[in-house]
Amino acid sequence: MITMKNVIKEGHPTLVTVAKPVKLPLTQGDQKLLKDLLNYVKHSQDDEMVEKYDLRPAVGIAAPQVNVSKRMFAVHVTDFDGTLYSYAIVNPVLKDKSTELIYVPGGEGCLSVDRETEGLTPRYAWVVFEALSYDVQTGKLIPIELRVEGYVGIVFQHEFDHINGIMYTTKLFKELPMAKPAFEFVEAPESTS
Repeated sequence: MITMKNVIKEGHPTLVTVAKPVKLPLTQGDQKLLKDLLNYVKHSQDDEMVEKYDLRPAVGIAAPQVNVSKRMFAVHVTDFDGTLYSYAIVNPVLKDKSTELIYVPGGEGCLSVDRETEGLTPRYAWVVFEALSYDVQTGKLIPIELRVEGYVGIVFQHEFDHINGIMYTTKLFKELPMAKPAFEFVEAPESTS
């Protein structure tokens, strides 16, 4: 089980290193890590588990954050319309993105950052990823194309940055006059690719 003691902090070299592609078929270690990443996020949203294991709440976590430099991450986040996005993602590729920018009002946070940060991080209003989704029940990898937007899109972009060695703290702006708050985001037209 992953707890906060497993999460490396800002300044650690793994967090600023581009992660290596995950070799297929998945090793047992990679399968366990994907389950553990997803379980951390789920557990961190359960008040009893947070209290019992002193977890920081999260909607996503990437393998580099537990000092494994591989292109995998997990998200467990509910959109404002109630749709749950719960994925253990392997080798994602950004295929398309909006030109419109959005941000989280008040700024983003990160399990690997223990300090208060000031500023806004620009994100694409919507993104399209191609990836392999690991089904923790069956152990199978399922090829997916996923279009995510608004807040959920920001979560995916934050985790994608982690596997590319990018911390949100390196792209903080006092103002983003060309961007809109994510929570006022209006759905973009469907992607053409």
